[in-house]
Amino acid sequence: MQTKVVAFLFIAAMVVQVIKPLGLPGLKRRGDFWKIAVAAIAVMMLTVLIRPS
Repeated sequence: MQTKVVAFLFIAAMVVQVIKPLGLPGLKRRGDFWKIAVAAIAVMMLTVLIRPS
């Protein structure tokens, strides 16, 4: 459940970035939404690595 919430927040951040840039360092242009996607992939990979099996 928590993973789905985090994924939704990353997707929402990417949509907002395309509509109106967030203005954070490294996210000043609309085309920088891909950086959020890279961060999301990294977070998901980290979650899979540390999740107890």
